[in-house]
Amino acid sequence: MGSARPITVVIPARYGSSRFPGKPLVMLNGKPLIQHVYERAAACDLVSDVMVATDDERIKQTVEGFRGRAVMMKGDYRTGTDRVAAVARMFAGDLFVNLQGDEIPLSPKLLNDLIDPFVQSGAAMGTLKRVMDTTEDLHNPAVVKVVTDARGDALYFSRAPIPLVRDDPDRRVVGGLHYVHLGLYMYKRETLFKLASLPTGLLEDAEKLEQLRALEHGIRIKVWETKHASLRVDRPDDAPVVAEQLREFETIKREIQLRGPA
Repeated sequence: MGSARPITVVIPARYGSSRFPGKPLVMLNGKPLIQHVYERAAACDLVSDVMVATDDERIKQTVEGFRGRAVMMKGDYRTGTDRVAAVARMFAGDLFVNLQGDEIPLSPKLLNDLIDPFVQSGAAMGTLKRVMDTTEDLHNPAVVKVVTDARGDALYFSRAPIPLVRDDPDRRVVGGLHYVHLGLYMYKRETLFKLASLPTGLLEDAEKLEQLRALEHGIRIKVWETKHASLRVDRPDDAPVVAEQLREFETIKREIQLRGPA
């Protein structure tokens, strides 16, 4: 079930990433990373508008080169959330999605899994989780973990392997217990502005996770589960791996389309 209210997706894209400078422009199978993210967001039938918020003319020109919409953001912003809030002050609308520029949804329906329940729930802020598959991910600090309560509200996000299974000396992943947090959020306009007005929290600063600012200041984050896959580019070494995974995904998709309905 869709929403009659306009929903704007903002993709924050900085050039100067500490781990991977120029990451939005890395080429994956003939397209820059930012284009892969943008096109999948634009393909979601619930989304009214998509724009890239950037601080770099090269990224802006690239986005406009594939006929996307880009907004130049001058000034120093702490996080992607603060950048999205600045965009929201420039445009009308009550509902905003922050889709990180290095998170490629393999299906536009991944966004539906956040937008649909968010609109129906009346939540102030929401995000997605997915069952974690590998023990390697559990111990990888670049993969963010989330723990939720019985109502689906976030208890904590961490780069550490949480929750810890005390009686397992091998610290293996457990299906249904360990979840990956995906790089997208949805907010009501007033919640977005409130977040941007708050000081950086101690936990946020320690983990370098902007969503912890909300939890530290008592803003609930609703977390829904998706089964749709996404690909993340964190470091330069990830780019060739993600490019190959994209090729495999497109090959399988074409084969399914050729076969037609079962």
